[in-house]
Amino acid sequence: MRQTIVLVLLALVLLTLVLLTSPASAQQEPPPADDVVIEFARGRVLALVELPAEEGRGETGFELREFDLRVEILSGSLRGQTVDIRHVLTGTPAFDIVVAPGQRVLIAVEKLEGEVVGLAIADHERDRYLLALAIVLGILLIGLGGKKGLFSLLSLGLVGVLIIFVLIPLLLRGYNPITLAVVVAAAATTFTTTLVGGANRKAAAAIVGTVGGLGVAGVLAIVVGGAIHTTGLAGEEAQMLAFIPQGVAFDFRGLLMAGIIIGALGAIMDTGMSISSAVAEVRRASPSLRKKELFWVGMNVGRDVMGTMVNTLILAYTGGSLALLLLVQAYEIEFIRLINMDSIASEVLRSLAGSIGLVSAIPLTALAAAFLAKTTKKAD
Repeated sequence: MRQTIVLVLLALVLLTLVLLTSPASAQQEPPPADDVVIEFARGRVLALVELPAEEGRGETGFELREFDLRVEILSGSLRGQTVDIRHVLTGTPAFDIVVAPGQRVLIAVEKLEGEVVGLAIADHERDRYLLALAIVLGILLIGLGGKKGLFSLLSLGLVGVLIIFVLIPLLLRGYNPITLAVVVAAAATTFTTTLVGGANRKAAAAIVGTVGGLGVAGVLAIVVGGAIHTTGLAGEEAQMLAFIPQGVAFDFRGLLMAGIIIGALGAIMDTGMSISSAVAEVRRASPSLRKKELFWVGMNVGRDVMGTMVNTLILAYTGGSLALLLLVQAYEIEFIRLINMDSIASEVLRSLAGSIGLVSAIPLTALAAAFLAKTTKKAD
């Protein structure tokens, strides 16, 4: 356990040094003093009154509806104040924020030279419910898993730190996305397996198998992605990155490949840890087994989990593209056109490359677990 803590602390120190010493490729200039500054505050809707409808329609073609809202500010510099806000609904569900008395909302406060010049409803307040759900997850992990559950929760937090405070900032500084994805995935695998399984041979085998499977998925994604001429610009979010204020010249195809690597990490790591753990337990129960026999133990376990894990990847990517699939079906697009669309081909590439990487991790993990296993009767 002491080795695990030291390993994690050293890794965090190294990552912090990388962040502090990496040069930024673009710096965003601070806004001029006379620009409007937008702050966000929490609020509760006390009352609303719908104003008489006016003739005509908005730019969307739908009839506009206007409301006068009475809102209590619950945070920020205006905390404790009650304000009136004009709120407009355009008739488009994707953009309209429908509120009712008693609901909590997020308020955009526009300030110019410290003075409030405008108030607007920015969105519903959602983070409290998400936090409650996260707390439930933590309670279940610790309650059912004990110390292992606590370590699982810590590993989840460490992976989140790696993505939010390492991967994303370095991508915004113009670093190669594929290299970053491989490094972050390897670090996340090391942290998770070491925390959950301990600093031992079992964790080492899981790391070898997971990183190997991710490497296979990454190479396939790069090779096939280039062959089918994916652009990485199929989604609106990717297209919007070309206009961010940092002015980073992104490798959009590289971002797509990095997403494939990160997206496959969880399932491949789960498979690697399951196989390595099974081999370690069998070796502990039967220390006289040869390495070849231990290898086939790992392969048999891998065959059992292979189907469900592949389905996990395929269904995860399908669920993320459900709206797109419905749109395609509604307009009855021919299959030959469908499969050759950049957006569809990119998702198919994600699913297939990730699945092949997962399957490849099975023999790699089984081989590593058998090779690293002790043949003596002494346990790890």
